Amino acid sequence: MANLTRLISSLWIIFSFLSVSTVAETQEVTQWPLHDDGYNKVVEWDHYSFQVNGQRIFIFSGEFHYWRIPVPGLWRDILEKIKAAGFTAFAFYSSWAYHAPNNQTVDFSTGARDITPIFELAKELGLYIIVRPGPYVNAEASAGGFPLWLTTGAYGTLRNNDTRYTNAWNPYFTEMSTITSKNQVTNGGNALVYQIENEYGDQWIGTASERVPNETAIAYMELLEANARANGIRIPLTANDPNMNSHSWGSDWSNEGGNVDVAGVDSYPSAIIQCWTCDLSQCTSTNGAYVAYEVVDYYDYFQESQPTMPEFMPEFQGGSYNPWGGPEGGCPDDIGTDFANLFYRWNIGQRVTAMSLYMLFGGTNWGAIAAPVTASSYDYSAPISEDRSIGSKYYETKLLALFTRCARDLTMTELVGNGTQYTDNSAVRAYELRNPNTNAGFYATFHYNTSTSSNEAFHLKVNTSAGELTVPRHAGKVRLNGHQSKIVVTDFTFGSKTLLYSTAEVLTYEVFDNTPTLVLWVPTGETGEFSIKRSKAGSVKKCQGCSSVKFMSDKAGVTVAFVQSYGMSVLEVDDVRVILLDRTYAYEFWAPAITNDPFIPEKESVLVQGPYLVRDASLSGSKLAITGDIVGATTLEVFAPEAVKTVTWNGKSLKTQRTAYGSLKGSVAAPKSITLPTFGSWKSNDSLPERFTSYDDNGAAWVDANHLTTLNPRTPTSLPVLYADEYGFHNGIRLWRGYFNGTATGVFLNVQGGSAFGWSAWLNGEFLGSYLGDASTEQANLTLSFSNVTVSTSKPNVLLVVHDDTGHDETTGALNPRGILDFKLEGSSTGFSHWRLAGTAGGESNLDPVRGAWNEDGLYCERVGWHLPGFDDSAWSTASKAQTKVNDTTSSLLSFTGATVRFFRTTIPLDLPLGRDISISFILGTPTGSTSSYRAQLFVNGYQYGRYYPYIGNQVVYPVPVGILDYSGENTVGVAVWAQSEEGAGISVGWKVNYAADSSLKVVGLGEGLRPTWSEEREKFA
Repeated sequence: MANLTRLISSLWIIFSFLSVSTVAETQEVTQWPLHDDGYNKVVEWDHYSFQVNGQRIFIFSGEFHYWRIPVPGLWRDILEKIKAAGFTAFAFYSSWAYHAPNNQTVDFSTGARDITPIFELAKELGLYIIVRPGPYVNAEASAGGFPLWLTTGAYGTLRNNDTRYTNAWNPYFTEMSTITSKNQVTNGGNALVYQIENEYGDQWIGTASERVPNETAIAYMELLEANARANGIRIPLTANDPNMNSHSWGSDWSNEGGNVDVAGVDSYPSAIIQCWTCDLSQCTSTNGAYVAYEVVDYYDYFQESQPTMPEFMPEFQGGSYNPWGGPEGGCPDDIGTDFANLFYRWNIGQRVTAMSLYMLFGGTNWGAIAAPVTASSYDYSAPISEDRSIGSKYYETKLLALFTRCARDLTMTELVGNGTQYTDNSAVRAYELRNPNTNAGFYATFHYNTSTSSNEAFHLKVNTSAGELTVPRHAGKVRLNGHQSKIVVTDFTFGSKTLLYSTAEVLTYEVFDNTPTLVLWVPTGETGEFSIKRSKAGSVKKCQGCSSVKFMSDKAGVTVAFVQSYGMSVLEVDDVRVILLDRTYAYEFWAPAITNDPFIPEKESVLVQGPYLVRDASLSGSKLAITGDIVGATTLEVFAPEAVKTVTWNGKSLKTQRTAYGSLKGSVAAPKSITLPTFGSWKSNDSLPERFTSYDDNGAAWVDANHLTTLNPRTPTSLPVLYADEYGFHNGIRLWRGYFNGTATGVFLNVQGGSAFGWSAWLNGEFLGSYLGDASTEQANLTLSFSNVTVSTSKPNVLLVVHDDTGHDETTGALNPRGILDFKLEGSSTGFSHWRLAGTAGGESNLDPVRGAWNEDGLYCERVGWHLPGFDDSAWSTASKAQTKVNDTTSSLLSFTGATVRFFRTTIPLDLPLGRDISISFILGTPTGSTSSYRAQLFVNGYQYGRYYPYIGNQVVYPVPVGILDYSGENTVGVAVWAQSEEGAGISVGWKVNYAADSSLKVVGLGEGLRPTWSEEREKFA
């Protein structure tokens, strides 16, 4: 069957190149094979698109990581925003590390580890799910999402068919498959496809064109696939090729083992992904400097690699992560609204009918989630920001998502041609897509050189059912002003009507009382022209910002030309209502569904203009209930069936008036502003008793670091082995105590901890020095002299090394050890007698299963639970009450002198009003004139929600979600400050409101059970 499929594909490709014009004119339909996974025909696919129960669907999805927002009550917020933007699906990586704190535990029930609500919400809201269980996920997570107990070497080199590795992933993968199987579309749920592994383009040895099978990789994929099928997965298995070279796991390319049902390709075209800087002049490669907004040709790849499958992009760039040392907030100028407008439309011009943005909501690298490449933020320049706010990038993406949701004919097209021959401006090119069944056309237009941002005007040559036309015929030319693209439609069906063409972009349409309402938009101040077939006359019903509106009739129908400045206009063409929007009004125009069917039939939504966010709508008789958010005074206008007489907004009746063109219009008052209380007094205590010789390290927190061999592939330079993971301590800061007798003149230490890591050392309580860290350096060595400290000749000397760890490397680097790679005691004949090591309290025992193994490091303050609510700090000294203004926010100043670690702690009550969705961020800063040679960790109600490294990075704002924060109770805030010099440290701590919306989102009571308090068990880890 595979060989026959390839023959059919090859013949079609040859035919298409030889006979493009003939195909366009005669609309001959090639019978592409319709595939299924062999288990059911609920989900099928072919050359054009996915089908669900026989219906074609454009899969517009986005990535969401539940484990980066560990408050299940807020998952609704994210998914409602995804639905509201017009997406038909979302994707998520699950995280083996999050669910398996040790190799005896697989936890899918504690706190945010219970993922069943995600599947339930998807069903309720009407979103399909692309499930991506790994076991390796990358995700800029520590070790790529592998549990860190896997990184010692005891399980082999990973991502292969090694029995040790297989036995490790099997319990997790089995549970993940079992949970998904209960929620797949074949069982009435919404899980649509199931991805095997992640960006594992290893099917071939050498180049893919040589087709030499990698039997180890094939065996690994077959093990994963067999597990999925054995545990009930009856939806298509998918894979995501990490580039367009490996051609792995697609049955169109070969019939070797390990192939999945549907292959796809991941692509990140932005310079930010290639070199991780906002300074594009630094972005060079073997092909020369990278050019911003330069697009990539995908069409040829898909025709070669998988011609009988849909063009599927399991990951397409939504933004980029912010690396250590990167600018606060990333690089919005390069991956903001223009990026969304241009690149996502480019994919449509390439015939893509299934794509998922990475990320749609990034979240936060709380605890020790992050790999060394990323800072605390995982905002990823996503349309839904880390603080859960939405803005211009979200709205810009919504413009296209709503279009793809309603453009049914877009799910079945061929690329007829492309080039500048379609326009009268050689600076502009177009890609012509055409539905071979309906003759509907889609012309995606771009600058010929997409890296340019000039303002180009042009006419477009289009092929319609009324013949070949050059449009616009009456209005001003179409414009591409800046990094922009436009999709011009022809023979576009909406309800019972046909849009012959439109140079204004289609946003959406709806059918009320058997009569369609069509919504078009143009950038503010631009012209547009559209023609509705078989119509007779038109009129203006509302002109807000519109001008030069002209109605022209001919035998084909009525053509309308217009200019739309700021506002919303309403026209009638026969019985068709046409809403014209400029970009500003289009941004806040919504089409909420009144069904949970992801297809959203054309009579199953209403139209709303005005609010910051419309989450949902429901219709009961004459009553329309709308829910959503407002952040300022809002005029809300509703287009709905004539039977609707009353409208409620978030459960409250809205006083409305009927307009002359049939809408209902009302006003909602602005929400009251929110002022956060200022922090009161802080308590403080030293958190580094381990530096003193009097400290007893024989307690439960410590283990002997005495291994003389290791399975880690990195051979130790010195013995004993001082790799932290070897002893069951995997996260963040670890403490090493090395003992020696007699004299010595200094110590050489080579420490590895990942990019931006650091370390400090003390001898017998006296400070020796620090490696402060660098944004790109993963290991560093120093020789520290003992000339300025006291070396005892009568009792053992104790060297304390405090070692930071920014996470394990990804892919093949996951096994790179963290710890002291090499050490030598200078001027000593005996060297160290022994070493002791402390890390996270309880090691791998998962002492706090709610917050989880990622949340805590090995600092004394963490081991004994000073960061937890309920700890009694009454015996501590009161810290300075100095305050300052930072970013217009009153902040506390916390400071001390001396090289040590100090913990600051305060409690603060909140009593925020009901019915509000309030987003809060903490702001950390370094006072002017103070040293930046320190590291700090922010704790909120026991959760580590920020790593602040002022010597290295620029991030100062740390969003903390409701549920972690208690909005109607007391909150415990802690800051651990590690001074890496004798100057000590000074840090400012404040907070701010990111936004405060009147909202239907229920945040009251969020966090119940998510904030465990301190217990006496902690005392044994002192």
